[in-house]
Amino acid sequence: MDPITAAALAALAGSVGGEAGRQAWQGLTALVRRPFQRGAARDAEPDGSPGVSSGELEIADLESNPADPLRAQALATALGVRAALDGEFRALLEEWWQHAQTGSGSEVHNSISGGTQNGPVLQGRDFSSLTFNMTRDNNH
Repeated sequence: MDPITAAALAALAGSVGGEAGRQAWQGLTALVRRPFQRGAARDAEPDGSPGVSSGELEIADLESNPADPLRAQALATALGVRAALDGEFRALLEEWWQHAQTGSGSEVHNSISGGTQNGPVLQGRDFSSLTFNMTRDNNH
């Protein structure tokens, strides 16, 4: 698995990736909230050693301040530790990370060629609730 960088997590937390980034962040949040297979987050182990974070606190901290590189690094570390201890989480995290790196798995290629366009031309992806108020030119 490619390492999940603190910079990438900070960008997603700050919705730098637009809609795709927002969706990726929501996916990570849902994944982190899944039950931790090794035990409850932050609980002490039977031998008295400190428990391992599920990542929930770190994700909330980063979401509240996406520009803080220490919070981003804390989340990256928590995800790495949890993935090392929980095989199911690791597999789901790898799947999420691959999907997040490709920007939701879909690409947009816009092209206009030939002819004259007599009206608005939009290029992009995922448009909704658009209204065009146009008058018809009867001279053409």
